[in-house]
Amino acid sequence: MNTALTTALAGALFHFLWEGAALALLTGLGLLLFRSPRARYAAACAAMFAMPVAFVVTTAILYSPKPLTANAIRLAQFSLATAGAGSLLGQGLPWYVRVEQSMRIFVPFWLSGMALLYLRSAAGWFTVRSLRHEAQACASPEWRDRTAALARRLGVGRAVSLLECRRVDVPVVAGFLRPAILLPVGCVTNMPADQIELLLAHELAHIRRLDYLVNLAQKAIEGLLFYHPAVWWVSNVIRREREYCCDDAVLALGSEPARYASALAGLEHNRLALAPGANGGDLSSRVRRILRPSADASPAPIFAVILLAISCAIVFAAVQQQDASQSAKAALQAELAAPWDKWVKEDVAYIITDAERRAFRALTTDAEREQFIVQFWLRRDPTPGTPENEFKEEHYRRIAYVNGRFADNNVAGWKTDRGRIYITFGPPDEIDSHPCTGANTAKETWRYRFIEGIGNNILIEFDDPACTGEYRMVPDPNGVAATRSPQR
Repeated sequence: MNTALTTALAGALFHFLWEGAALALLTGLGLLLFRSPRARYAAACAAMFAMPVAFVVTTAILYSPKPLTANAIRLAQFSLATAGAGSLLGQGLPWYVRVEQSMRIFVPFWLSGMALLYLRSAAGWFTVRSLRHEAQACASPEWRDRTAALARRLGVGRAVSLLECRRVDVPVVAGFLRPAILLPVGCVTNMPADQIELLLAHELAHIRRLDYLVNLAQKAIEGLLFYHPAVWWVSNVIRREREYCCDDAVLALGSEPARYASALAGLEHNRLALAPGANGGDLSSRVRRILRPSADASPAPIFAVILLAISCAIVFAAVQQQDASQSAKAALQAELAAPWDKWVKEDVAYIITDAERRAFRALTTDAEREQFIVQFWLRRDPTPGTPENEFKEEHYRRIAYVNGRFADNNVAGWKTDRGRIYITFGPPDEIDSHPCTGANTAKETWRYRFIEGIGNNILIEFDDPACTGEYRMVPDPNGVAATRSPQR
């Protein structure tokens, strides 16, 4: 996995901590506002499916697949180094930036956990398929007809198979495209017919509502965002309200609540959760709800309140760190611009033309600047087509020489008058030097036999009246002094 994607995933994993908390909070508010299981189920589903959307969008926003330029790599190294020291140009990195960086370590563990959960879900899916293949068609034509009649009453538009399986203890739903209800062997002979019919109606309600498919999507989301407790809480809300919705569908057929509760009570100790469409029912709470409809209203969800406090704390801390974040960003931008400013103000200060300087300042991207610099040196290469650029090599040799030879009073050698002349015209052909002695002024005279554009036999004088070692060029009528002077 490339570095950019790892960084984006780490940031998304961190930001989903508050995003998931906020979505769980909205779900909790929905539970408080709505009394209908259908409305609560819809609110929980909306939050559940918004979670992977938030995660993917955050990853896309943070992901930058562009290759790093040399300058960007230098900036990244600078950022990591200062982050390790706990400061950035004197400003502390915001705590959430440090957490984002540390989350990169978590990415491999997140991928491993996600893979394990998906493998477990796949194993469960294959188990359900094996149960269906092992099952046999119900031998009783009467129950097949009853199932078809119930399906029509509930509005199920697809054919539903009624199968018997030794490995199930309760009726369960298997399959989506070709749904089937798996009954325990002997169920139709060991239970009252009206109770079996009520249980079949409940499973048919799952098929009509497409709960099998929805729960598969739940499994995928749980695997993707397994590390956040809000995901599991919202998912449990969905499963609970789903069962309530199916119970209401059964009661809407005119069934007696007491009779239906009796049928559910018989499953309390031996209910299995093998099929995704039937998983998620707390039978005792369902029985209480059926017998006492007034108990439908849920108390304020404590978990949602806790998540609200967490998300508010995160938002508050982020706001508190906003100024530090802006300062850090400004420092990063200044560091990013520094290499380009150094190149134009120091490296080529005496050889770049005014037109070239204006053109360089107008560039907006690092790639454009890098290309400009390449072309800048190519235009001055005396031997194009060869690996070496003699002009560039000689230019940087001169800079290194003057920085070591002419630096004075904490002024870099390239900024001195002698350094400027040496970089611009190269080493003089002759030097007549008179050091400071007594009351005499220190002087140096440089002689150039020829300077292109100026003339032959050019003499350039430098003096140091105070004998401080800071030589200043004496102006002359030859125009040499008109060359650009560095800003001290």
